[in-house]
Amino acid sequence: KFEFNPKDGIDNPALSLAEDTDGKGMGEPRFYLLSKGSAETFGFSIHEELGCQGHIIRQVERGGLAQRRGLQDGDRLLQVNGHFVDHMDHCRVVQKIKASGNQVLLTVLDGDSYEAAKALGRDLSQLLPADIRPRLCHITQDKSGFGFSVSSPEGMKGTFQLSVRHDGPAEKAGVPQGSWLFELNGASVRSCSHTQLARKLKQSGSKVTLLVASSAVEEFYRLRGLRVTAVAADTSWLPFKVRELHMVKGPAGYGFLLKEDDCRSGATGQFLWDVDAGLPADQAGMREGDRLLAVNGVSIEGLDHQQTVLRIRANEDQVTMLVIDPAGDEFYHSVGFGEPAWSCP
Repeated sequence: KFEFNPKDGIDNPALSLAEDTDGKGMGEPRFYLLSKGSAETFGFSIHEELGCQGHIIRQVERGGLAQRRGLQDGDRLLQVNGHFVDHMDHCRVVQKIKASGNQVLLTVLDGDSYEAAKALGRDLSQLLPADIRPRLCHITQDKSGFGFSVSSPEGMKGTFQLSVRHDGPAEKAGVPQGSWLFELNGASVRSCSHTQLARKLKQSGSKVTLLVASSAVEEFYRLRGLRVTAVAADTSWLPFKVRELHMVKGPAGYGFLLKEDDCRSGATGQFLWDVDAGLPADQAGMREGDRLLAVNGVSIEGLDHQQTVLRIRANEDQVTMLVIDPAGDEFYHSVGFGEPAWSCP
């Protein structure tokens, strides 16, 4: 069971435009962007129940965030932050929501429609739009600049469209032509004037990180009353990647030390140090100061040092770890991600 109990919320939900091809009144997927304070919860549970398919929304708190936004008991969870989760292990779905921090974008379908779709053998992922994710793009300028220009309606704050130079740094970093700008270096530009934005870009130095959305994605969010936020962004264009290390224990062990320390977010994390040259950890590509995110495909979020050690030792002679290096960890924190983006089958 995944417990939530909220007190504070944000954007309005809205329906998708998915069609019922059988014309029998099948419901449509619904989208909700929920935000809460750091000491609050979202106000619902996710259950896995005998004899029922899917990840089921239960225990929707009366008057709480989830109920106020429109989540209903019995809804089935289809997506978390734009990732299809109906096929995923229940624990992995819970971890994805936890890793989302204080904001999460959920896509749900009412229980009756879900059961009807399953009975018809439908692929539920086909009910959802193909690509509704904004992009996080990290741009390093060349001698001619960042490779984009900004336009905005005269006298209007916070509305910025980008014209992207062909084969320039912005295009190479994944910025779509004509996309709309929502965040600069992890901060919203909604209250910025054109002059203020230009100043912020200049102060960024030679590198800048943009949260952008194509016109189609911007329209999708706008029609549903949802804010475009980094939590649901496509991070595949970023240069900072989570790394997978697979190690088979040698006679001298794996060849590293695991130490507990404070993360930049303020939470406690597990870090990898004292990597011995030539031993399995070194051969797998472990770097001093890497932060451990997952062991054998399962997040270690919420585990203490001893629990993490036991997780590493569970398979006795081999282990697979997901890690992020210090530069990548700092970057994700700077743009508002509680955890670097990663996924497992």
